[in-house]
Amino acid sequence: MLGIGDLADGVARSVETLGAQVSEAFFEPVIRLGVTGLSRAGKTVFITSLVANLLDRGRMPQLRAAQDGTIRSVFLQPQPDVTVPRFDYETHLAAMTGPAPHWPDSTRAVSELRLSFKVQSAGLMGSLRGVRTVHLDIVDYPGEWLLDLGLMEQTYEDWAAEVLGRISSRPEAAEFLARAGGVDPSGAMDEQMAKGLAESFAGYLQAARKAGWSDCTPGRFLLPGEMAGSPALTFAPLMKPAGSPARASLWREMDRRFEAYKSRVVKPFFRDHFARIDRQVVLVDALGAIHAGPRAVEDLRRAMADILSAFRPGTGSWLLSLLGAKRVERILFAATKADHLHHSQHPQLTAIVSALLREAKDRADFAGARTEAMSIASLRATVEEEIEHHGRTLPAVRGRLASGRQAAFWPGELPGDPAQLLVPARQGAEHWLDADYGAMAFLPAAIHLKPGEGPPHIRLDRAAEFLIGDRLS
Repeated sequence: MLGIGDLADGVARSVETLGAQVSEAFFEPVIRLGVTGLSRAGKTVFITSLVANLLDRGRMPQLRAAQDGTIRSVFLQPQPDVTVPRFDYETHLAAMTGPAPHWPDSTRAVSELRLSFKVQSAGLMGSLRGVRTVHLDIVDYPGEWLLDLGLMEQTYEDWAAEVLGRISSRPEAAEFLARAGGVDPSGAMDEQMAKGLAESFAGYLQAARKAGWSDCTPGRFLLPGEMAGSPALTFAPLMKPAGSPARASLWREMDRRFEAYKSRVVKPFFRDHFARIDRQVVLVDALGAIHAGPRAVEDLRRAMADILSAFRPGTGSWLLSLLGAKRVERILFAATKADHLHHSQHPQLTAIVSALLREAKDRADFAGARTEAMSIASLRATVEEEIEHHGRTLPAVRGRLASGRQAAFWPGELPGDPAQLLVPARQGAEHWLDADYGAMAFLPAAIHLKPGEGPPHIRLDRAAEFLIGDRLS
């Protein structure tokens, strides 16, 4: 039974919480920065290096607030969302910069980190306003979860038919297609059969992602977390049988679980996380897709267009009702791993990403968001050099391989006209006609940071200026 003291204490805490929220809203503004991208685009490395370079700003000359002294100090604080896992910044930084540097573990679920800035503008107005506090809440989430937005407009029947048609010629899907072809969807529901189908389909998605395909949905099949084994994640695409399937049939149960996935998994993510984002960076492993071939490039283009549809919900959509008048204000499309190319090829990479994402970018522009494309390396792992090959001098990069040895690498010459890649990709070409593009898996280089310096990068300061620079002035 509650006493008067308990009630008074509860009221006091409520008033205190409300006061803190009002104070933060009016006097300590918050920027919520979403960071996403598809698998291996480098989300964890981006966030870790961004935070390290905001804490120690010696390598951030293009961030104006750092260059002109507006930023007085930056520090980590406990995040406000106590139910969301904290982004493990310290562990990831140790992996990247320790005695045996290696890439940190990739994104597995939503996580968050808060950076707080003490800022004071120069001049009379800065003196009058004094030192202000601005909070940056960085929200890390898998890009595959954004791809699930497309499921919301589909029935199970339509989704299953579309998926089965799309993957029919992919070798990674052979085992699942054989298993699915051997069951009768109109037969009685059997839990072990459903489990086997779901596991086989999830195995296909993992193999497809590893092979460079981007259309790997449902996203939680790749990153199930605490939902592993639940009925909402135990379904797979099956062709609808003739007639009307019985209520207790396998097909009807798959239909029911697909709808449960949409309502219990997809909607809560958009409600609890996506709907609160102010600024967004979308990381793209364009070099990996180019290396994988024309079909992977076209697949990436479609996937990124689907992802960016979240930033322009249609009239009357359920997502629009969640967002209300709120829109993401700025979106950065960043091609990662620019350090795998000599700087002379960075303009070509940026042009390819701009063209690759034209459809998605136009959607965001139409919604009123300011957008930009650039090529970056969150953690520079290579140095540039020139190599001789068959009488030609080639602009190359040198880095450390998994074996520990150093290797020089020239990935091929990217075309100046992006259409030379995008047209054959749209036409369904199997291979590039007159070129071949390589890829190399470099490990982080050993680095020795001077006081006040963050990890080496390429254009991370420009990315930060675009994403948050205006809110720090």
